[in-house]
Amino acid sequence: MKILHVTCSPRGEASESYRLSKNIIGFLLKAHPAATVIERVVGGDALSPIDEPYAISQQASADVTETGSIARSEALIEELHNADMLVIGTPMHNFTVPSTLKLWIDHIARVRRTFNVGAQGKTSLLQDRPVYVAVSSGGRFSGMTPRQPDFLTPYLTAVLGMIGLQDVNFFSVEGTAMGPEAVAAARDKAGQALQAHFSAHDTGEANDPSNQKLLTP
Repeated sequence: MKILHVTCSPRGEASESYRLSKNIIGFLLKAHPAATVIERVVGGDALSPIDEPYAISQQASADVTETGSIARSEALIEELHNADMLVIGTPMHNFTVPSTLKLWIDHIARVRRTFNVGAQGKTSLLQDRPVYVAVSSGGRFSGMTPRQPDFLTPYLTAVLGMIGLQDVNFFSVEGTAMGPEAVAAARDKAGQALQAHFSAHDTGEANDPSNQKLLTP
């Protein structure tokens, strides 16, 4: 079993999103001790933007030649295809995903490779698998009194669903800009949400669609 761990925070391993994503992996490894974790860092300048050959390859009649960013796209798609579970650690930047994570998505969401376009619209080509998204944000975007908009969770739900990944579960550490006490409280809430989710998974309750939302107490 393979767990693909995609991280993109400019703060690297010091970030709250990385910390939370590693906690998720800890729960997964408890259930699957023999699993292998593949680390894929997409922050900084790890990935180059898609280029002209990639853009041309998206046309209906184009021949695909593995040059430029097409080759990197192919490698990233194969890495995702071979993973049994996907864990994404990401901060929220300006209400949505960071540009570095968007770049990874641009590489792996590719027509005729991970989705098709036909008379009925877009259809996915990847098999579903569990996806866990660890989100950190300076403000609060969920709960009864959110302080900022959230375009991150609906966007990731839609774009991952387009390529076939429907089983998407979000966890968050919010309010990281509000001081150490707020961070400690947010970490505790996220830990409770993880414990509740994976305990429910053991009893089958995690398959309830109502649980596949933003999982914070």
